[in-house]
Amino acid sequence: MTTGVQRRGWLDVAELGSVWGIRFMVRLCRLFGRGAARAFLRVVVFYYVLFARTGRRASQQYFARLGEQAGFATVYRHFCTFAEVALDRLLIAGGERSLFEVTSNGREHLDELTRSRRGALLIGAHLGSFEAMRLGAVTQQLPVNMVVNFSNAKHIQSVLEQLDPQANARFISVEGGAVDFVLKIRECIERGEMVAILADRVGTDARVAEVDFLGAKAQLAAGPFILAAALRCPVYLTFGLYRGGTRYDLYCEPFADAIELPRKGRAEALQATVQRFATRLEAYVRKAPYNWFNFYDFWRDR
Repeated sequence: MTTGVQRRGWLDVAELGSVWGIRFMVRLCRLFGRGAARAFLRVVVFYYVLFARTGRRASQQYFARLGEQAGFATVYRHFCTFAEVALDRLLIAGGERSLFEVTSNGREHLDELTRSRRGALLIGAHLGSFEAMRLGAVTQQLPVNMVVNFSNAKHIQSVLEQLDPQANARFISVEGGAVDFVLKIRECIERGEMVAILADRVGTDARVAEVDFLGAKAQLAAGPFILAAALRCPVYLTFGLYRGGTRYDLYCEPFADAIELPRKGRAEALQATVQRFATRLEAYVRKAPYNWFNFYDFWRDR
């Protein structure tokens, strides 16, 4: 188990688009509809992929891990999927929730948590749509809070706050300091609420676990699992996969009733836990390969 002192990875990747550009897309949707905005996005993405060497290489590396050779068309489709999901995120935040068809697989687990007023951690990844997960929670009236990190996405944070000011009440920012956000998570769990957190990316100086993922060694965040062990709460895996058109499939499955990290053999137990998460994450990646939205060198030597 190590810390990511030199590992910035995704934090080095600047967000795409300005506040003006993001607002323009929202207005385009409202004036001419989602189809027109998606068509415009495809043109923008085409030029981006032409010149975004780092992102293009990361996409090709990812598909190579899946055993596929990724030419320009594959990479272009990958980035188009990301852009379309990002656009839908803005539409959902702006209240256009009726546009989308959302199916739930494993909803009974969340319903039972709500009925029993038992808090839980919902662990996911940058796979598909975080916002679709929140849409499912709102539609089903589930008390779900989202841990967010807008370190390299200040522009989209600004627009989301304007589109949906009430969403901030359910956001827990990691930027306020580790002690502050951990206390907020504990308070939510003690109130019998759910807290969703993503565990694929690693921040500076964060605890990591090295795992086998898509046939190679990768580092995943260990912090969410350490937190779960400290809170002694149930853990579920949750993913919102984009299936094209207006359809999103939400998945929820039990991961652990409680994560145990004994003093003796703690590092080994933690690594085994994160590896189990990596194995399930890989299964969902293979369900919807174009939903993987980590456009940096995920498997690089660190």
